[in-house]
Amino acid sequence: MATVGPAATIALRRQEYVPAAKRGPITRLLEDERWLATCLMLPTVILLGMFIAHPFVNGILLSVTDTKVGVPGHFVGLDNFVKIWNDNIFQIAVWNTCLYTFVTTVFKLALGLWLALLLNRHFRGKAFMRAFILLPFIIPTVLSTFAWKWMFDPTFSVLNWMLFHVGIIHTRINWLGDPNLAMVSVIIVNVWRGVPFYAISLLAGLQTISPELHEAAAIDGARAWNRFIHITWPLLLPVTLVIVLFSVIQTFADFQLVYVLTGGGPANATQLFATYAYQLGIGTGLLSQGAAISLAIFPILLLVVIVQLVYIRKAETA
Repeated sequence: MATVGPAATIALRRQEYVPAAKRGPITRLLEDERWLATCLMLPTVILLGMFIAHPFVNGILLSVTDTKVGVPGHFVGLDNFVKIWNDNIFQIAVWNTCLYTFVTTVFKLALGLWLALLLNRHFRGKAFMRAFILLPFIIPTVLSTFAWKWMFDPTFSVLNWMLFHVGIIHTRINWLGDPNLAMVSVIIVNVWRGVPFYAISLLAGLQTISPELHEAAAIDGARAWNRFIHITWPLLLPVTLVIVLFSVIQTFADFQLVYVLTGGGPANATQLFATYAYQLGIGTGLLSQGAAISLAIFPILLLVVIVQLVYIRKAETA
């Protein structure tokens, strides 16, 4: 066994007593988990304050004044909310928004789940199809909506041309000019654009379900429908509720699609919260009433979010 000489022993002892490097105040603060978490969250808090909290507070301040474009307002309390509550167009916008959100959400969920189940299977070109299905969601909303507006045009509509040559129709259909068909057309475009989001999100949820569960159920004699009802859907439900929650919030405040297609017309048949708030606040210059209409969305969405979050928590703990 090798022995250590006196010189080496002295050198080792000197290394043992080497003083540690002094830590600055910033280093000591960052070693504290609470201060580190605060520093990491600070940029996010600043961005949320600038782009969400600040506009929201300004909207509240505008809604309780009689501000117009170029005219400073005075405090009027809840007068703007009383005006819009008695406004017939606002009542139409409330009904249209609820109908628009409900119908599109049902169709997007059904079609998205169907596509997710198909894309979850093994077939040739699966990766390409998964990427291709995202195209409607990737294309800018205004650009794709202008393409749909051309397809709905009564004179140059490719849909009318196809239906005429198939023999389904014999006259031109004014898709965006008829009050009933206008809402149907807007719903079709929204469903077309939103289905990819549902499909890819639900597909990600399906990927987390173990295939062994289906194999065991198949061995026990369970059919495909029974396996979906008793295995796939219960395990996919928490993910589905979160997807529906985000979709409802986005659809409820939809603006670009409806504004480009119909502008809220004809005869307010497709008027929504966002389009009416824009027309009243920007189009006519009544900023305070436009802000009041925008804030009217908040309690409805808050109620929807609370109900869905409570249901999600129950589904996760069940």
